[in-house]
Amino acid sequence: MKFEAYKTQLEHWPDDGKHIMAQFDDDTVVVYQAYSDAIADFAVEHQYFGGAFSYTRMSWIKPNFLWMMFRSGWAQKPGQERVLAIRIKRSFFDEILTQAIPSSFAISGFPTLEAWKQAIETSDVRLQWDPDHDPMGNCLARRALQLGLSGEMLARYGKEEILEIIDVTPFVLQQYPHADQPEQLLTPAEAIYRSYI
Repeated sequence: MKFEAYKTQLEHWPDDGKHIMAQFDDDTVVVYQAYSDAIADFAVEHQYFGGAFSYTRMSWIKPNFLWMMFRSGWAQKPGQERVLAIRIKRSFFDEILTQAIPSSFAISGFPTLEAWKQAIETSDVRLQWDPDHDPMGNCLARRALQLGLSGEMLARYGKEEILEIIDVTPFVLQQYPHADQPEQLLTPAEAIYRSYI
């Protein structure tokens, strides 16, 4: 994991539009999830998801660290006390994107509601754009991506395509007091992976 001053990174991030913000290199992409101790302990120890983790429900991954902080309340929300950084193969992440179907018909680009519904039924990946947030949780004009995985795609993600699972909870808790102090806050180094607007 690479970390940089939030204030420095902010100078290079877009103010609005739909962008996949992530930490990545030529071969890997980091995504985030937050779980209970039981799920996180198993994942960190075994380096795959199992134990109390459910493969029968959709699981959402987020490449954007600050969106994960908003969603988990900086690891303060019940059941999301442990934040995991999951490094996956970039080729697999790209495959997820090619199979992703928007969770809303209105922004799906499908010509008819029926065509969208059929695509939803046959895809294991949902794509959702949500308002991004600053460290304090304030809503931004920029949109952040999250991807919902189910079925075969979730099984591959949880058991085959993960290269590393890192418990970043200590880092999250260390930085949480600086959420309202941009000059002191460190966050994972992220850049635009792909832009949609």
